[in-house]
Amino acid sequence: MTEESPLRFKNQQGRDDFAEQYPFEPHYFNQGVANMHYIDEGNGEVVVMVHGNPTWSYYYRNLVRELRGDYRCIAMDHIGCGMSDVPAESEYSYILKQRVDDLEALIDHLQIESLNLVMHDWGGMIGMAYADRHPQKIRRVVVLNSAAFPLPESRKFPAPLWLTRTALGEHLVLKFNAFSRIAARVSCKRKKISKLVMQAYAAPYEAPNRRIATLRFVQDIPLRPSDSGYDIISSVASRLDQFSSTPALICWGMKDFIFDRHFLAEWEGYWPHAEVHRFEDCGHYILEDAFEEILPLVRSHLVVQ
Repeated sequence: MTEESPLRFKNQQGRDDFAEQYPFEPHYFNQGVANMHYIDEGNGEVVVMVHGNPTWSYYYRNLVRELRGDYRCIAMDHIGCGMSDVPAESEYSYILKQRVDDLEALIDHLQIESLNLVMHDWGGMIGMAYADRHPQKIRRVVVLNSAAFPLPESRKFPAPLWLTRTALGEHLVLKFNAFSRIAARVSCKRKKISKLVMQAYAAPYEAPNRRIATLRFVQDIPLRPSDSGYDIISSVASRLDQFSSTPALICWGMKDFIFDRHFLAEWEGYWPHAEVHRFEDCGHYILEDAFEEILPLVRSHLVVQ
């Protein structure tokens, strides 16, 4: 990065607990405009983990630590997120197509020919759009509270996201880092998120000049055919059946206030072959709420032939 990382902070006892939580060597790939940060840990079959908004690769920290003994784990930070650079909008297009291009460029750079996808939130759309371009590379898929299709007809667009797309919401995000802070607080239902973990989720976006991606992700949600990216999600949805024989694991927090039962029903309609696990008391950040239960499910899934 061209600036000092904002992701080192100490607790009240003076220990750098964040470094203990996220003990990974940083890697960077320049995708043409900016440096993209990514984790690349372990050896073996490749597992690519794609995060959403307003999280970053930190969301997958526990999964990487547990799997890297047997797999090569890659978790990137989207441009503008986590430890990646935050280019000006005059230099970088913060839209879905660019996100998919970035993921494709990273995988090409790493010369990966076969991979397993783990996807959460916006990561579902980005990951499956990549998979649609390269279906022959996808071995297995893990879906965690996300989508790869337009808003279900049975679901109204959530009010918090509507607010974020208004002038008031834009002010709250850019001025106060509201989206990142609030999301971390309300997205865990089974467990109360610790102060340190909440700090870690919000840390990349504490500087005012690092908040644009969290806003643009919300503004870029395609709702109408005229919206940017709507053609991509519609096309991907229309071809999800090409993965009808690809092993798929779906772990779903049923108390997610965004990706709720309506989205899960859509996945089940597209992929009736998927192994589905519902976590009735868990929220959007399901890897925070139920990691101990999800880890063995993922391990078992990764050996399915």
